[in-house]
Amino acid sequence: MPNILPPSSDIVFKMLFGSPRNSDILTAFLQAALPLPDDDYSEITLLNPFSENDYPSEKVSILDIQAKTTSGRLLDIEIQVKNHAAMRERIVYYLAKMLAGQISEGNPYAQLKPVICILITDFILIAENHAYHNRYRFRDARTQSEFTDLAEINTLELPKLPNEADGSKLWAWLEFLKTDSKERMEMLAEKNPDVKKAVVRLAKLSADEKARMLHEARLKAEMDAYAYQEDARKLGLAEGREEGRAEGLVKGRAEGRAEGRTEGNKEARLDVVRNMVEMGLSTEVIADATGLPLDEIRALQTSGSSRS
Repeated sequence: MPNILPPSSDIVFKMLFGSPRNSDILTAFLQAALPLPDDDYSEITLLNPFSENDYPSEKVSILDIQAKTTSGRLLDIEIQVKNHAAMRERIVYYLAKMLAGQISEGNPYAQLKPVICILITDFILIAENHAYHNRYRFRDARTQSEFTDLAEINTLELPKLPNEADGSKLWAWLEFLKTDSKERMEMLAEKNPDVKKAVVRLAKLSADEKARMLHEARLKAEMDAYAYQEDARKLGLAEGREEGRAEGLVKGRAEGRAEGRTEGNKEARLDVVRNMVEMGLSTEVIADATGLPLDEIRALQTSGSSRS
């Protein structure tokens, strides 16, 4: 398996697990991650199947996998290699959208199906414990009685994975996603027939020129995105926001922002933000990099959409 593509790359993950012809791999992974009834896995339907045409190289977006189980449960699976601002809030927002999107005005709430998020991270997200798999639902903080199963968040943190197998099927899948060693992958393939299918198909994917081009384009887009973030920091946007807040305590919030960002660099700073908006970066990522208020960024995103 020469020059095998990294399965922890979000675009490679989407190509491997989000392709209709690899539905058996996705099903096996889900069975290891989610303790759902066996008959719920008899038919997993991809709601946003992978297509090369969906991902132009100049865009940096969230490459999630959306699927539906036999009973109608809605799943959202994604992998993240870098932590971004408000990651937990974003996941909750996505779940809320998935719930709200199921019913239109006049439809009964009883029609709602459970929504489940699986977030795989290559960083520590939950510092409160050492478990690499956490499941969150609506529960009473004292009695642990469950209020509803309509929303569930699963976090799978690769850095917490023990070096040796712990007896769970999930460990083998996460080790596969974590490793960049072909020898390690071959060892996993020998011990787990489902993971072996993923290893074999990853090898075929790695030999596909178009797949490699998509991966390289994705890396370039991410590098460009972070370069814009660095440009924003160097222009002092974040510092300007803090100064603006401090001045705002005395002169008011609006006046404080004006004081916190010098007029001479204003247009240059806005150009950086516009470039980040055009690249498709999320509002939270731009806010983290620039320090601009969310409402100002949303205004630029709206104006950009109207121009296109």
